Parts: sequence; C-alpha cells; structure tokens
Amino acid sequence: MPCARICLNPISLIMSKDLSLPKNITDQLYFLKPILTFEEACKYAGLSKSYMYQHTSNGNIPFYKPEGRKIYFKTRELESWMLRNRSASKEEIRSKAAKHSLA
Repeated sequence: MPCARICLNPISLIMSKDLSLPKNITDQLYFLKPILTFEEACKYAGLSKSYMYQHTSNGNIPFYKPEGRKIYFKTRELESWMLRNRSASKEEIRSKAAKHSLA
C-alpha cells in the first residue's frame, strides 16, 4: 500500500511541519505556486506595492479578484508581463540588418 504522503502536493509536503525547514526557506516557497497573492506577486516581480497597485488600477497587468477584494496573479501571466518589450542584442540587430541588406 503506497504511503499517503506520496499523494500530497509537493508544496504542501514541503510546507508541512514534518520537514521543519528554516523559516527563511519556507517564506520563499511562494515562487513555486501557480497563483500568487498581491504581496507574493510584489516580491516575485521585485516591485513596490504602490507601483503594483498603479499597474492593476490602470489595467496594465492581468490579475484576478474573485471575491471583489483580494487580488491574485497567475505566475505565468506575471512572468509574461515582466518579459514583455524585449530588447534585441547588438548581435541580433546586426544579423537582421545583414539579412535585410542582402534581400
């Protein structure tokens, strides 16, 4: 008969008191979650709360408000938002220019 712990969510298992990890490690496990609270999203993105509130109120960043009060973010959407407006490297620009001049 398989152990009941195997069926647990790995994050739940890590967060359980059985492993007794140092608090500073358990405080950073939110990075593994698919959905983040407002505070976790601020830490994840490295943004201040006021700056994050500006982006949510202006509709610049996707978020969820299921109960009408608390704000949640999907980690993947937050990553996509943070990685938008990519700047090409000098090598990529040179390569594009060379291809364009040959055409």
